[in-house]
Amino acid sequence: MATPVFSLAAAAVALIFACAAYAGDPFAYFDWDVSYITAAPLGVEQQVIAINKQFPGPVVNITTNWNVVVNVLNSLDEPLLITWNGIQQRKNCWQDGVLGTNCPIPSGWNWTYQFQVKDQIGSFFYFPSVGFQRAAGGFGGITVNNRAVIAVPFGKPDGDITLFIGDWYNKNHTDLRKMLDDGKDLGMPDGVLMNGKGPYRYNATLVPDGIQYETINVEPGKTYRFRIHNVGISTSLNFRIQNHNMLLVETEGLYTVQQNYTTLDIHVGQSYSFLATMNQNASSDYYIVASARFVNESLWTRVTGVAVLHYSNSNGKASGPLPDPPNDFYDKYFSMNQARSIRMNVSTGAARPNPQGSYKYGSINVTQVYVLKNEPPAVINGTRRKTLNGISYSPPDTPLRLADLYNLKGIYTLDFPSSPLNRPPRIGRSVINGSYKGFVEIILQNNDTTVQSYHMDGYSFFVVGMDYGEWTESNRGTYNKWDAASRCTTQVFPGAWTAILIPLDNVGIWNLRAQNLDSWYLGQEVYMKVADPEGYNKTELTVPDNVLYCGFLKDKQKPQESHGKQSSSPSIATGRSKLLTLMLLFATAFAVVS
Repeated sequence: MATPVFSLAAAAVALIFACAAYAGDPFAYFDWDVSYITAAPLGVEQQVIAINKQFPGPVVNITTNWNVVVNVLNSLDEPLLITWNGIQQRKNCWQDGVLGTNCPIPSGWNWTYQFQVKDQIGSFFYFPSVGFQRAAGGFGGITVNNRAVIAVPFGKPDGDITLFIGDWYNKNHTDLRKMLDDGKDLGMPDGVLMNGKGPYRYNATLVPDGIQYETINVEPGKTYRFRIHNVGISTSLNFRIQNHNMLLVETEGLYTVQQNYTTLDIHVGQSYSFLATMNQNASSDYYIVASARFVNESLWTRVTGVAVLHYSNSNGKASGPLPDPPNDFYDKYFSMNQARSIRMNVSTGAARPNPQGSYKYGSINVTQVYVLKNEPPAVINGTRRKTLNGISYSPPDTPLRLADLYNLKGIYTLDFPSSPLNRPPRIGRSVINGSYKGFVEIILQNNDTTVQSYHMDGYSFFVVGMDYGEWTESNRGTYNKWDAASRCTTQVFPGAWTAILIPLDNVGIWNLRAQNLDSWYLGQEVYMKVADPEGYNKTELTVPDNVLYCGFLKDKQKPQESHGKQSSSPSIATGRSKLLTLMLLFATAFAVVS
């Protein structure tokens, strides 16, 4: 296969014309080299995916409506895609970074993402979306700040802290992938990382000496905003800060009703932000803990992440037992009731000045209903797979959206069943046919024995209800039709259901997936096609000039050359300086190719 990168001159021209369309909004530029590094977060050396040699990767710190340009060099030895968890890619699924919309970036190749964070604020993250790579890292934060003209419903914090938590294995992601391919379960993780680091040595028996741990340095009396992301593989985690309350203010782009929590369950793929005031006496440092939930805690004690909260006037190191997790082994409703308590602040604005509650989702007529059932793994054609409604998705070599653009037939079928069918499970490429500007109700039914998280690209959805048992139409009477949380990832407890409502106002082909990485890898995903009835390029943005081709369209791909190593610092340009920067890029590119 030829080594690519589109011509610099063509890229510069494409960027200039693209920027003209967004001339009023700033651009932020990032250059990333995605490569392996050797690290030992839990004391065992292994292969980790880093961005510009950083693990975790850099935080993309931007503001509502900014345009983001990320030039990615794939220095891995396998294909790569980056997806932007929670960024809605309005009218622009071409930048979504999943196999239904994009050909992966081959090893040694370079590709540039360009998208706008239109009408969004909040805390999100990015990660590699193919080949089980998230189990090796490659993730980082996305912070979308409010515009200065939009009021924030709390005072400006004294600092902003991003914290990635997640279960972790000492095996490389390729070994974990092979285990799943061989029909094996991954078993208990080896630990929990916080910002890519192992636990503080709170227990000499459980934590070996020499482990590097995360320290959060704070000043007494100050208030900090913590942005917490569960970027792990499959483990729900309970998060807590010893002796400190956490005032929840936002989740995945929604300003919430402000409530204090002493512990908070954060499920795989979810993001929360809260305020914590440093109001303790600092007799010693304090523990920050993320421990496994919904497991036999006596057997899973090693699956605990511990960082240190260090006051500048601290009198000593943290010591003694960790703060207790919720004692609800026999009370299965504790976590569910906590999830139900997370509600929309209906009176405040977010990306726009109008109140979040001005959209009366509870009075809109539902136009489509889908009941998506998750069941325990099934053996299909001799392989262990995960399904939704008995279908285990297998991505074709040609992305669905490209297949549509070039009118390729037989790549997928537009017939995903609206409810589980009484038939043997099968592998397929069945897609949900969503109606543009419709209003869809999806019931996620989890008949497996573990918590599952589900995420939808392209949208936020209203989490209107959840309960244990099998969902029936009578459960609609319990829906929250006023101030339900609007987010992009929700948990579904074992033996329970969660109902979500989605206004289908974003054209494209969008991925609905299990965030639990093992379930996703084994086929638990589906795509929803939301087509504009007026036709291509009426509402949706056109296919980017640098689109990569693969599968049945591979002959369209032009050879490219590597751009080389990347810098770690983003650059931001607005107005005239932006255009001057692009003209300079064009002039340089022209000189190179002339």
